[in-house]
Amino acid sequence: MKKARLTLLLAVCLAAFRLSAQTPANPLWHEQKVKNYLPHMTVPEVRELLTRTDMVIIPIAALEQHGLHLPIGTDYLNGVERAKLVAQKTDVLVAPVLLVGQSPYHMEFPGTISLSAETIVKVHLEAVQSLLQHGFKRFLILNAHGGNKAICTYLVDRINQETAGIAVELAEAVAPFRTPSTLPKGKEKVFDRHAGVSETSSSLYLIPNLVRMDQAETARLFMPKHMEAMVPEVLDGDPTANLVFLAEGLKAKQTGKKTSAAEMSTTGVWGIGDLKAASAERGRDEAERFVDAAVKFIEKWKSLRPKN
Repeated sequence: MKKARLTLLLAVCLAAFRLSAQTPANPLWHEQKVKNYLPHMTVPEVRELLTRTDMVIIPIAALEQHGLHLPIGTDYLNGVERAKLVAQKTDVLVAPVLLVGQSPYHMEFPGTISLSAETIVKVHLEAVQSLLQHGFKRFLILNAHGGNKAICTYLVDRINQETAGIAVELAEAVAPFRTPSTLPKGKEKVFDRHAGVSETSSSLYLIPNLVRMDQAETARLFMPKHMEAMVPEVLDGDPTANLVFLAEGLKAKQTGKKTSAAEMSTTGVWGIGDLKAASAERGRDEAERFVDAAVKFIEKWKSLRPKN
């Protein structure tokens, strides 16, 4: 009798092994479950998180060209990864809503997708209403793309003025908590904006397997003469120069300003820094300082206004 049972058990185990061997997992799937990241969570996990927090980080991203070496999804991916890192240190839901942002000045590069400000705000407001219905109340709007700055400010105001939610723009919120970098600075200030050394460094730390450093190429820039003349003052941190420089720089080709990415850059990178100087160490430094500051702000907000 024992022998028969043992034989049956072995047969069942062998059948299970053969079945698993015949149905392998998707070879493209390598993602690991991340705590507090909405796309990975089950309904019971969201319910349980709601007993501990009513806060949500919503990255406002973009799907746009990033030179020859960074992926088109750089802003979305880096923004989500930063938010996920924050959510590992303090309880807050990470809820990405859109990949796409406002990027009309990159449309001459294939792959870029751009939405209107009205569409972006409308979609996020409706997403916020859904989250409010479930019990989330406080929203941290994380701008992951410089071109979304005005949109984020407007979205925060719309949430605060028109819904039961309470919203802040995360970069503004964390500013008082940020500590300066301890990494050595270069001797010379260099114009370094979109897809430049800084953003490449962040990507080398946050999404390293998507960065193609073998394709990195220093751009040649062709800014209008009056803008080129402003660069030294921009690099020195003059607030007026920076304000008027960015008011005109990186604007859609149809505006006639001749400052779209393709009109100003040979590669789409808006900067002349040596991309080979980018490093994961620098990216880690920036990410960790942001995460630490965000956690401090969130904990302070929790103490000022405990969850109901």
